[in-house]
Amino acid sequence: MPAYMEVKMMKVAETQGIMRGNIFAPVKKSDDEFIEVLMSGKSGGTRVERIISHGHASPPGFWYDQSEWEFVAVLQGNAELGFEAGNIEMNPGDWVMIPAHVRHRVLRTSENPPCVWLAVFGNE
Repeated sequence: MPAYMEVKMMKVAETQGIMRGNIFAPVKKSDDEFIEVLMSGKSGGTRVERIISHGHASPPGFWYDQSEWEFVAVLQGNAELGFEAGNIEMNPGDWVMIPAHVRHRVLRTSENPPCVWLAVFGNE
């Protein structure tokens, strides 16, 4: 994109409250997953997160049991999710819709490249 268009887009974003970013922007590797809230509804009904995992997994014996539904897609890298009914391998473009209170865990994520997730949560 030419520089003048980039500047114009930034001015539009600033004046109209438009938020923008890059889903693949690098982050420093750490012991914890990187979680960035990209959007959250005023009433807390819906939330969009960018999650970057560098070989992370749920701790032994830990299961997510969330009161919200979760839509999660892998955009880069790969992962394996565990459910009481079995496991699901996830590669770029794969997504799952997890209903509220369905116990699940992250069994593994790729380290190189890091696993980039897009997650949408809601309670409606």
